Amino acid sequence: MATFDKADVEKLVDGVLPWTAVQEMMKSPKDLDRFDQYVEILQGRVDWDERILLPLTPALFIVAKNGSRVVKCRCGHEFGDYRVNWKLSALINVRDDEASLAEVYKGRELPDPSWVQVREYICPGCGSMLEVEAVPRGCPPDFDFLPDLDTFYDEWLGRPLPDKCEYRDLTPDLILEWSG
Repeated sequence: MATFDKADVEKLVDGVLPWTAVQEMMKSPKDLDRFDQYVEILQGRVDWDERILLPLTPALFIVAKNGSRVVKCRCGHEFGDYRVNWKLSALINVRDDEASLAEVYKGRELPDPSWVQVREYICPGCGSMLEVEAVPRGCPPDFDFLPDLDTFYDEWLGRPLPDKCEYRDLTPDLILEWSG
């Protein structure tokens, strides 16, 4: 098994690890502490103390906070329970007409605005664009990733989290609250 130190993982995170080293890292069995190194690097780059349980994107993390698990932006803005699609708490810029789509797409690449919307999800705390979706009109926001954190920590990492959390999508419950 090849071993990579924290400096190599940090270069990988920053996108400056030479391609040959990236290939070697991808091909080799994972170091037992690679995930921990990765999280430690990310934890050192944020200004808040909550423990990162799992990165979702370069700017979003599931963190442990007061016995719960929430999605948090690197700026510190919290989107709520990780089992609810964080996009429902983001600012959303929708490009759904020819003029706004033409700011992104040129010429023949311009999608038909009667069929497609481009949604830009933005952090209310720092204004960072967190994700972009090109979807058919009327399509609900995509819930990209709902990890089973308890199984991951218990069965993959071999160290259970101190609190258990029911693994289920709570997004429909929030939407039901809005309609009531």
